[in-house]
Amino acid sequence: MNANAPTPRWQKPVGMLAIVAMLVVWCVAVASLSRWVGTWPGVLQLAFYVAAGVAWLWLLPMRRMLSWMETGRWKS
Repeated sequence: MNANAPTPRWQKPVGMLAIVAMLVVWCVAVASLSRWVGTWPGVLQLAFYVAAGVAWLWLLPMRRMLSWMETGRWKS
């Protein structure tokens, strides 16, 4: 066995599960608005869903989560 082999970190699988869970919650939250958004014109619906997709990256702490998965610290 290689003495320099990296040891497995528990943060990576836990972080990936947390990201998937946050994505599912976000998708359910956005999809729950479809009753109202579905009555809008198509262009406005497109704009809403694009904005919701982009907002997912800003609203949830993805940078810190990925940093924590790699380093074990919340601050980058």
